[in-house]
Amino acid sequence: MKESKVVILLTSDIHGSALPINYSDNRIMPYGLVKIASVIGEIRNKSNNTILIDNGDLIQGTPLTYYYCKVDSTGPNPMIRLLNYLSYDAAVVGNHEFNYGRHILDRAVEESNFPWLAANIINSFNGECAFGRPYIIKEFQDGVKIGILGVTTKYIPNWEDSKHIEGITFEDPVEAADRWVRYLREIEKVDVVVVSYHGGFERDVDSGRPIGKLTGENQGYELCEKVKGIDVLLTGHQHKVVENKSINGVLILQPGSHGKYLGAVKLALRFEKRWRVTGRKTEVVAVQEAEEDAPAAAIIKEFEDRVQSWLDKPIGIIKGGLEIKNPLKARLRDNPFIEFINRVQMKVSGAEISCTSLFTDEIRGMKEKVTMRDIVSTYIYPNTLRVLRVKGKDIKAALERSAGYFERYEGGQVRTKKKEGIGAFQPYNYDMWEGIEYKLDISKAEGFRVVELKHKGKPIDIEGEYEVVLNNYRAAGGGEYDMFKDKSVIKDIPTDMSELIASYVLDTEVIGTEIDNNWEVIY
Repeated sequence: MKESKVVILLTSDIHGSALPINYSDNRIMPYGLVKIASVIGEIRNKSNNTILIDNGDLIQGTPLTYYYCKVDSTGPNPMIRLLNYLSYDAAVVGNHEFNYGRHILDRAVEESNFPWLAANIINSFNGECAFGRPYIIKEFQDGVKIGILGVTTKYIPNWEDSKHIEGITFEDPVEAADRWVRYLREIEKVDVVVVSYHGGFERDVDSGRPIGKLTGENQGYELCEKVKGIDVLLTGHQHKVVENKSINGVLILQPGSHGKYLGAVKLALRFEKRWRVTGRKTEVVAVQEAEEDAPAAAIIKEFEDRVQSWLDKPIGIIKGGLEIKNPLKARLRDNPFIEFINRVQMKVSGAEISCTSLFTDEIRGMKEKVTMRDIVSTYIYPNTLRVLRVKGKDIKAALERSAGYFERYEGGQVRTKKKEGIGAFQPYNYDMWEGIEYKLDISKAEGFRVVELKHKGKPIDIEGEYEVVLNNYRAAGGGEYDMFKDKSVIKDIPTDMSELIASYVLDTEVIGTEIDNNWEVIY
């Protein structure tokens, strides 16, 4: 009786993390695609039947990708060069693939030696796949046929600049998957169906209970429940780690983000008139102890040298600097760095109220002599700005959402929600505000933590209208900020925030670091 083993390897949400460095100061970090590369090589040496897939959000996220997309795009995209070197079998289009415009994404697809999968991203004018194809079939020498279908969160129009997705329709991934999985089973006669979904879970994978509001952004649970015929669901987008779990008989996997882990699905099959899965498991492999793959690093060395030179060019002075030594303290009370970002937003937009985030714990702010390294490694997303007209009750609701970043205080150390796993709360979804005065009491239950909220010294008018400047992701309701969805857009500022910050620094001879202490977290 014939038997076979197949290993499916998965990366997701690499976000430009090719090299194991922190661009703010070039510290060596325990992650990156060149470290993953060596682990991929080891697994391939032990298995004949392997498939390698990237699940999206590849070409955006570090100064390396920013430099290529915004400064010097001569030559092939460095991230695509690495995936070509590693002989990826397919990639799925992620939401951040659109951030730098359709021309950057189209070029990435054209330069790839592998197909991009996007079954539910459709050209509006002809109904065909806007990128690549809906699926691929990998057939091994022993006759096993694996069908891999790619789908993407339908929520992209809620965040992305409309110019970047013009002429594109985002179908419901559950409906698209249902149609194409049937096709793979009935027409292509594949033995195993794998769906690679750039999206995650809005329900707890064990209990099925909703995690917050059901928005339709992360429909992984729904895919497992409603689409018959899926054997394996590969996920991402949420930057979580999910392994050794299944929903409704569907094996699921999510391998974190930024090249910290490599996901692996291991399938055992036996031929009984047709190939059947007899054993299966998923695991997430940490790469922190892995060596760099030297040839992979060499592929982008020349480009990386240009990036480093550009990053170190000084552009201005911030008196005393805006360095962040303790990310937790920076989120507990007003601080010069966050106030600076908010004041840039207010200056550019003309709005009196602003909010922004400290995106990750790795961000260290800016030194006194400001370089592009400080700016691009500090403001890591290609966000633009929008000014919305909102009500006082929307501002209060947004503050309550932000206050959920903290565990309820019951003495001892202040604790924040975990960043990975079910129920995670990402740091970039915790906002800090300027132009209002407020206090959050984290000793209280969630939903009751805003204990003071004023505007110009007076209690905020809950039904009153205010103009607020915020980034395009948040303005569209991203991060479960539904109170901002569909609000009137007073002004749209299409320039990337990193460019706006650089221009502000260049135009200001010496920038001060005063703060007005308008907010704090109490407990």
